[in-house]
Parts: sequence; structure tokens; C-alpha cells
Amino acid sequence: MNKYFTKGRIAWLIILSVLIIDQVIKIWIKTHMYWHESIRVTDWFYILFIENVGMAFGMEIFGKLFLTIFRLVAVSVIGWFLYKSIKNNLKTGFIVCISLILTGALGNIVDSVFYGVLFSESTPSQIAAFLPEGGGYAPLFYGKVVDMFYFPIIDTHWPQWVPFVGGEHFIFFSPIFNFADAAISCGVIALFLFYSKSFSEAYHLVVKKK
Repeated sequence: MNKYFTKGRIAWLIILSVLIIDQVIKIWIKTHMYWHESIRVTDWFYILFIENVGMAFGMEIFGKLFLTIFRLVAVSVIGWFLYKSIKNNLKTGFIVCISLILTGALGNIVDSVFYGVLFSESTPSQIAAFLPEGGGYAPLFYGKVVDMFYFPIIDTHWPQWVPFVGGEHFIFFSPIFNFADAAISCGVIALFLFYSKSFSEAYHLVVKKK
């Protein structure tokens, strides 16, 4: 590999690039759009500003503080795993996948930890301000994650003959997500498609090796 593009530098490039893009998009959305405001790009792609206190794609399962701490622990473990993977000279593609997953988790951590103190509340009638005089909308660690990408590719109703859901409204794809979520998904999907065997080998090499 070219000495200027070592595996470590590639990982850092991915981490910095994805994190910067993710935060630029979120900050623009937060400071230029009302909460639940929608911008139609095409019939199947909208910029729809929402916030959530949960995990990826707006899921809400546990308490906010627990989720933030969980993210911090997960990022620490993934970061250590990435470091060991680079040190053990594992495949470049494998390192790219882990870097995407790490950065996606890190991008949402920034929202969870800092956005509550950096921004005022977003509402349907008020656009958030950066570093407001009266303080942010929540304490440290209690910020909300900004989501904006919405792809209602199929918007229809189930046929009447379908048991249980016949006639009900159906949207595919309904989750609203952000750039960090997309990075995590791409990293995980590529990992399973192309590096499922490598992951098992990497686990024993990185985790088991002293």
C-alpha cells in the first residue's frame, strides 16, 4: 500500500470525513428548519426534520441517559477493536467497515451529549439558535439526535384480502434517519456481505490474541 495511505490514515480519513459531513448536515437542519418541517426533493425522497432520544432510525427502547452511556461504551469498544485491527494489519476493506460503524455511532453521540446545551429548542414555530443566551434545551448527555432523510419509496394501502392489515396504510421505507445512521448501516451490511469470514478471524486474532 502507498506509504501516504496507510490503513491507519485511511481509518482517520473516513472518521473525520463522515463525522464532519454528518455534523454539517445536522447543524444546518437544526438552525434552518422548523421541527417537522419537510422539503420535498422527489416523490420518494424528503428532507424531514425530526429529533429522537432513541437509537438508530428513531427507535426508543431505554432511558435517554442509559442510551447515551451505552453509545459511549460501544464507541470505546469499537474504537479499541479498530485500533487492534489496524495494528494486526487486517484487510483494508474490513477496516473501512469498522471505521464507518465507529464514526456513525460517534456522530450520534455528539448530538446526545452536546446538542442539548448548544442549541435552543426546535419547535413547529421556532428555529433553534446556536448558543442561545438563555442556555440550551437540555442538560449535558440529554440532547436529541437530529434525523432528516425520509424515503417513502412505496406509499400505498394493503389489499383488502391481506389478513390483519388489509386496507391499512403502508409505507416503505418509513424510518427517518441521518448520515451517521447511513454510515453504520453501510458498514454493517458490507461487513456481512464481504467480510463475514474475516470478522470471525479478526475476532480471534484481535480479541483472543494477547
